[in-house]
Amino acid sequence: MMLEKAQSIQNELIQWRRHIHRHPELGFKEVQTAQLVADTCRQLGWRVRTAVGKTGVVAELGEGKPCVGLRADMDALPIQEMNDVEYASVIPGVMHACGHDAHTAMLLGVAKLLAKEAFNGRVRLLFQPAEEVGDEEGISGAPRMIADGAIDEVDAVFALHVDSNLSVGKITISPGYSSAGVDTFYATVIGNGGHGAYPHRTIDPIYLSSLVIQAINGIVSRRIHPFEPAVVSIGAIHGGAASNVIPDQVELIGTIRYLQPDVQKTIQEEVESALQVTRPLGGNYQLKWEIGYPPMLNHPEAVEIIRTVAKQMLGEDQIGIPENEMGAEDFGFFTQKAPGAMFYLGARIEGDVRYGHQSRFDIDERCLPIGTALLAQTALTFLRTR
Repeated sequence: MMLEKAQSIQNELIQWRRHIHRHPELGFKEVQTAQLVADTCRQLGWRVRTAVGKTGVVAELGEGKPCVGLRADMDALPIQEMNDVEYASVIPGVMHACGHDAHTAMLLGVAKLLAKEAFNGRVRLLFQPAEEVGDEEGISGAPRMIADGAIDEVDAVFALHVDSNLSVGKITISPGYSSAGVDTFYATVIGNGGHGAYPHRTIDPIYLSSLVIQAINGIVSRRIHPFEPAVVSIGAIHGGAASNVIPDQVELIGTIRYLQPDVQKTIQEEVESALQVTRPLGGNYQLKWEIGYPPMLNHPEAVEIIRTVAKQMLGEDQIGIPENEMGAEDFGFFTQKAPGAMFYLGARIEGDVRYGHQSRFDIDERCLPIGTALLAQTALTFLRTR
């Protein structure tokens, strides 16, 4: 049984995960992690290609068709770790606060397990950089890997993500959209600054920004259909440096989330309209968009394969449906190119939940062989049913 085989390498999975956790690397800087991945896969007999999508690694085993892809992301976050554990990050200001260390370790476990299995076709492991960030052009790791041919000839692609709020031994998955599309806007509200004692001689961009913010915060409630999921959030405001000086401009940075392309288009148009409030009052604005990730679509056929494998391995009562949320994940770029799905893997530390993107994030490492086994068996099931 694949789960028993994965449990037999649990110590290796933990060692890989803890080594990566100690030595986190930010997006497109995963040099040591990529080296560990490439060396390990080569030693196990996989054909390895490095520098895919800048710092990604592709490992392949088998011959011919069909070809199934399995993806893990490798990058860390710019967060100072606050956990008092022996495997805590040794890199100041950088930690694995989203579980990518676990994802990479589990995919290495898959490499070890499948190296001993017989199957027709090919398995391709996609060790992806920079899921969390874009490069100087705002492009993240998945499209960079795709541009380098990482998913060429792949017939289906699968992935997992640890869920620190879900008990170990459980997974959640559903067909349809599993995460939102995301774009970022950078707006500058332009006025004419001056002395705070003489506001009548200025065009105050802080005042103008307050009107813009109110208009932006009305987009979802007044311009989007109530049954269409959407989010518009302003996450940063920068303007001024002294109590008695009205600045020349204020910068606003925000994010939008959506599932449907027409909602994305409407939000973008309405953000522009909100900024146009500045002009009748003597101000102006600049607006730049950074187009991010598309909505991640779980294809029904791929979901059914995962559910079948999980039912046999864990039991039907261990399979749930994830809550509807508007987080984003660039795995959606892969499922635009090949049918695929991502499932969420229970990793909760009972009695002390460690949420993602926080300085105390951590997981119960008993999830590692479970995720490894599910990914490995999903790949084999796909190949053996084609």
